[in-house]
Order: sequence, then C-alpha cells, then structure tokens
Amino acid sequence: MSTGRPLHLHEDRLFPSDPTQRGIAHRLYAQVAKLPIVSPHGHTDPAWFAGNANFANATELLLVPDHYVFRMLYSQGIGLDALGIPRADGSRAPVDPREAWRLFARNFHRFRGTPSSMWLNHVFHEVFGLRLRLDADTADHYYDTITSALQTDAFRPRALFERFDIEVIATTEGPLDPLAHHQAIRDSGWSGKVVTAYRPDEVVDPEHEAFAAALERFGAITGEDVHSWDGYLRAHRNRRAFFKSMGATSTDHGHESALTADLSRAQAERLFAKILGGGFTAQEAALFRGQVLTEMAAMSLDDGLVMQLHPGCYRNHNPLLFARHGRNVGADLPLATEYVHALKPLLDRFGNEPGFTFILFTLDESTYSRELGPMAGHYPCLYLGPAWWFHDAPEGMWRFREQTLRTAGFYNTVGFNDDTRAFLSIPARHDVARRIDCAVLAKLVAEHRMDEDEAAEVAVDLAYHLPKRAYKL
Repeated sequence: MSTGRPLHLHEDRLFPSDPTQRGIAHRLYAQVAKLPIVSPHGHTDPAWFAGNANFANATELLLVPDHYVFRMLYSQGIGLDALGIPRADGSRAPVDPREAWRLFARNFHRFRGTPSSMWLNHVFHEVFGLRLRLDADTADHYYDTITSALQTDAFRPRALFERFDIEVIATTEGPLDPLAHHQAIRDSGWSGKVVTAYRPDEVVDPEHEAFAAALERFGAITGEDVHSWDGYLRAHRNRRAFFKSMGATSTDHGHESALTADLSRAQAERLFAKILGGGFTAQEAALFRGQVLTEMAAMSLDDGLVMQLHPGCYRNHNPLLFARHGRNVGADLPLATEYVHALKPLLDRFGNEPGFTFILFTLDESTYSRELGPMAGHYPCLYLGPAWWFHDAPEGMWRFREQTLRTAGFYNTVGFNDDTRAFLSIPARHDVARRIDCAVLAKLVAEHRMDEDEAAEVAVDLAYHLPKRAYKL
C-alpha cells in the first residue's frame, strides 16, 4: 500500500471564515454536537435491524445502495453493471465487489467538493478510523479495512445504530408491505426504535408501472372492493391503521406536482372509473393523484398521521437505465413546482385545522421565499421540510434558512431529516446540518439580530426538539 495522502476532518469545516462568527458557531455547535439523532424520514432497510446480520463488504454497504454515488459515476461514463448495481429483474452482472470498489476509488476524485465526498470522508474517518485519502493506491487498504470491520459484532446494524446514538429512525414502506421486519424488531426485544411510514404511491399513481397489479393486491390484503371509490378509500384507512399499529407516525407522498383537488363524490367516482378503465389522460392521472392527496389529508385529520409531500421530481428520466435497472438509480431530475394554486383545494378544507400537520418539501429552490415560506408562515397546519435531495448540500441548507427565515422563521420548519438509504452516512448528514445551522445562527448573533443564548436554544430545537415534535415522535 502507498503511504498515501492524509485524510483529515478539520474542526472548523463549514463554519464561517470570519473569526467572530466562527467563534460563535463553535460555541453553538458544542451545544448540539452530541445530541441524539432523530431521523424521522428515510429509506434504510428495516431488514438490517431485524436480522442484525453483518454487512457483506465495503461495496455492498457504501456503494451499491447510494444513488448519490453511482449517479456521479454513471455521468462519467461508468456503467452500473460495472459497479454491481442490481438490475430490474434482480440479477447482477458477475462483478467482483473488490473490483467494483477499485473502480470507485480510481474515480473518487470526481466527487471533490460534493456532499457525497464530505459524507463519505466523515464515514471513512470517524466510523472506520481511516487516515489516508481514498484513491487508486489505497483502494485495497480501504476495502480490507472496512470489510474486516464489518465482520465484527461492533459493526452489526444494531451496534452501529447504538454507536451513532440514534434515538429513533423511520423507514418508508409501500402499502402492500407486510411489515414483517418491523414485527421482527419488536419481537426481538431490542430497545432500538425503528418505525415505518406509509408511502402509498404505487396504488395512488395510475402512471406507475405496477399500479394495476398493486391495486389488485391492495384489495386482497385489505378485503375491500378497491374497484369502488368507497372501497378504495376504506382500503387506505385499513392499511394506515395497520402501519400506525406498527409505529408509523407519518405518511409520505412522492408526486410529480403539488396539485390537489376537492372533487364532489360523483366527480371522484367518475374519475376513478376512468382510471380503472385505463383510458385516462396524463391530466386525469394528475387530477386523481391530487384528489387522493386531499383524501389522505382527511384521513390524517382522523388518525393523526403526519402528512409529508415530496413533489417536483421527474422520476426515471432515462428510459434505458429504467429498463435495465428499474427505479431509484439516479435518473431523477428536479422540476419547477407551483404550490400556491396547487395546494389551495386541500388547504381550503384543512389548512386551518389544528389537528393536521402537513410537511412540505421542494426541489425547486425558487419557491422558498416566493411561496413556501409565506405559506408556512400563515397556515397553522403547514411546516417546511429541510433542503432535500439535490439541495441537501451546505450551500442548499444555507439558502433554505436565508430564504425562509423572513416569513416562516425557524419554528415553522421541522429541523433536519436525512432521507437516505446510506445508513453509515446518517451521522455525517446530521453533523453537516447542525454545523450549517450553527453557522447561520452565528451570523445572526454577530449582527446583533439575536442574543447568543437565544441562538443556542434555537440550535438545540432545530437539531432535536423540532423533528420530534413535528413527527410526533
């Protein structure tokens, strides 16, 4: 192995260069650095915590599940088969995981300055104790060090969960999931808190490739006639109740737009019949999704589940990649998204309900100050989720705070959630969010817009109390 170049995490990373602000940020960060992690929305696999089996190797844990990573590599001409990414049919190319890791290491310089580089270097340094940078010369050293560590009890999923001081983590499951892994976690007697969230997209989106088959299973699981509008809604109530019994405190909806609708019963029934018949237009599919969002809000008012909306993404933009590898392989792109008119039907009915919590996200940063901040700063039900996906970089987090603070303040936001499949990056992501929030607060203190004791209280609230409160955890 080459002596390599040193890997170092600077204690001032992400803090202001101005010495006065940097000093304040340091003091604020000291108040939040060691707080437990509340992860109220994400996509880790509950099977990890149910079975508590050792992770296989560095590639399977750090490369294969992380679309942030292989998205960048694909953009540089590296095929997903060469990285061992599963295909749509569940098969894989016969790739040695060590060779896939070497390919990743040879191209790690392509991540310089990106959030992925920052998160991964945090994992390498803090979780595995590596002190040389990843490159072609250190690839095998990394692979052997990480893979050997993963075979020990200290690196099993539950041990890492406890080491990371995760107080609670929410996974996300579809409406057909039996939640067997969540039941296994309960039955095991382990004290770690892993809850689910209800994500019904496959039986809500008529344009989803699995919609017809999923709807049939939806009816079979619930015993409802899902070919009638009333039966379809009862089936959702049935599954929501089951998910809530398994610890869910929230639902999640990933729609292309934020469109909602409030159709009459007769109109909804006619639209549903059109959807079931298959002869619907794209506009009718969008209207149906919008109507179901409003129905989900009504159900949330009844059962207390917090409602999340993640709109504004053109999913599976690359048809070749979708055909080969399926969903969630990095071929998703942000869209311009409108909220003021789109959400009005839902808000006309439920926007003033004190028992309803509706958390909004966006991939369209232009809406922060123009739409989302003012809306959350008015409607009692509305809260803003943090900078998400394409914007969860330090710059995106800073812009989110600057552009929403004037109208929404800090307390119409829900702190941070990591929204990740990459389990080991969770502490890194939360650390970045805490550092950026402390940097933003330090600027306000230095400008005498807030006293430091107030900033310290806000920092703790953002890191810990607000996500717990918003998600009823």
